[in-house]
Amino acid sequence: MELQDKTMLVIGAGISGFAAAKMAKSMGARVILSDAKAESEIKQDFSELRQEGIELVFGPQKDELLEGVDIVLVSPAVPLRIPILQRALQWGIPVISEVEMAYRLAESPICAVTGTNGKTTTVTLLGLLLKTHYDKVGVGGNIGIPLCEEAVRVGKGGCIAAEISSYQMEATNEFHPHVSVVLNVTPDHIVRHGSMEVYQQMKERMFAEETMEDYLVLNYDDERTRSMKERAHCQVCFFSRQQEMEEGAFLQGDMLIIRWKGQKHELCSVSELGIKGGHNVENALAASMAAFLAGAEPKEMAQVLKSFRGVEHRIEYVRDVDGVPYYNDSKATNTDSAIKALETFPNHIILLAGGDDKLTDLSEFMGLVKERVDELILVGDAAKRFHEAAAAQGISEEHIHEAGYSMEKALEIAHGMARPPQVVLLSPACASFDMYSGFEERGRDFKRIVNGL
Repeated sequence: MELQDKTMLVIGAGISGFAAAKMAKSMGARVILSDAKAESEIKQDFSELRQEGIELVFGPQKDELLEGVDIVLVSPAVPLRIPILQRALQWGIPVISEVEMAYRLAESPICAVTGTNGKTTTVTLLGLLLKTHYDKVGVGGNIGIPLCEEAVRVGKGGCIAAEISSYQMEATNEFHPHVSVVLNVTPDHIVRHGSMEVYQQMKERMFAEETMEDYLVLNYDDERTRSMKERAHCQVCFFSRQQEMEEGAFLQGDMLIIRWKGQKHELCSVSELGIKGGHNVENALAASMAAFLAGAEPKEMAQVLKSFRGVEHRIEYVRDVDGVPYYNDSKATNTDSAIKALETFPNHIILLAGGDDKLTDLSEFMGLVKERVDELILVGDAAKRFHEAAAAQGISEEHIHEAGYSMEKALEIAHGMARPPQVVLLSPACASFDMYSGFEERGRDFKRIVNGL
């Protein structure tokens, strides 16, 4: 990717925007970073960018910003439909995402993972599995580490595990992983994309440029992902925890198996897996298959599968209080992810849910809440709608509690009623932006309060 003496306009002052701006500057480009917010409204420290000579423009983004610009890079949080980006496209100025930039800079193959749920766990595990074969491994993307930085750091002779969101795919045209994984597709981000169909199309863009020298790993148990084989132009294999595959990764009894090119490889048993729950069996199968296709040896991978304990904010054990375990599942920002958390535990759950409402259907989620949850504690913007949906499922009013916009209050209610063998679970089924800057801040606040009980 040649940027010497070019002018790049970066739209959006998030983590990706910062990284791309600094990378482009280091490659000899003139760089302008613009955000529609006022600088005072953004928590980032811009002093480093100013010191490096990056021009900063805050507030209304007028067409004049595009004068003399050779390429526009858009942060994932910024939709392509905003006027400045539409004008750039009309004027024939290329608009790319940070992951597109990363691909163009990468000298090592990329293993990319997308899906509505399970991405971070799968990519983190995939990175560890790849380390059994490669000396240099990068892990980046939607996981919170800019992919362009990892691509440059790894250089040649390694491999890169990338977490890819639908947002990141809006502005790509050459992005070409060697191995792609699609874990699942369930309703999410409909407000951003406009429909479930467009959301799925964004997921499928991840493997659109793959050829028969590349691989696509799909969840056979998910109808939407299974059908993606029909639109792939690469080698396709499946993973499944429900039935055996002729080729792919699957469960045979209690054993995780890879079968490929006439050979069968045993990895470890479900009971030996370091991460628990049916959804994590799927994540382990997907990560193992991707790592295998990228060159990792099954015998070397087995120990990693046994020792890996998962990621922060995903069904993360915090501590026992008066004999009751508390779990942080703040990363469950949609109902499908929260359902998987509820399925991980037997009954007797005290559930903390709610937040920034994504307005998805609640019937299946509340049906499971009725089966497994003893007490439902609701917070944030979604509390009223969640309360109504719970009542509509026949959950008694005496078991529904509202805590306003206070995690402290929610945990005060939970602590006051929790008794063994119950568990207290934060699994919000909502985004966090009504109360926090992100699910990470929400999860850490939950842990802070729990550790102070």
